[in-house]
Amino acid sequence: MAAAPATTAVVVPRMKLGSQGLEVSALGLGCMGMSAYYGPPKPEPDMVALIHHAVAAGVTLLDTSDIYGPHTNELLLGKALQGGVRGKVQLATKFGILAGADGARAIRGDPAYVRAACEGSLERLGVECIDLYYQHRVDVSVPIEVTVSTELGIGIVAYSPLGRGFFSSGPKLVDTLS
Repeated sequence: MAAAPATTAVVVPRMKLGSQGLEVSALGLGCMGMSAYYGPPKPEPDMVALIHHAVAAGVTLLDTSDIYGPHTNELLLGKALQGGVRGKVQLATKFGILAGADGARAIRGDPAYVRAACEGSLERLGVECIDLYYQHRVDVSVPIEVTVSTELGIGIVAYSPLGRGFFSSGPKLVDTLS
């Protein structure tokens, strides 16, 4: 009888994000498509299992937003973070896009809105803190310094680099840039 093939554990590299000391897996899991966009919402038990699988494989950066659903994606992550998973991940969520009842969207970045949005996200996620909280869209009517009260030691999270083709289009991508 042949021996079972040996398996090698995958090691996801880690990196520092910004200058504040936050260390995350170099590969994150964007959770938007689990609850909204790119087709209908996926079955919740399957998505919780997918999140758990990613964390077990070494992915520690989980990314969501209050607009995904809206709100249903943060609720999904809140369920997936139960049972000790929260302590193994860095949690990112976003604010700044509001969905109106008529389907229209608004962009807000005033401090009162940011505080209320953060409190809502904390409640839906079922956590006491968010590791990376960032602005989804910039409200051009509010200076960025007022919105996030920041200095220029900010980390950058690429907007949908694979889904929008930046890294997946290959070397011909540069041929299409203006």
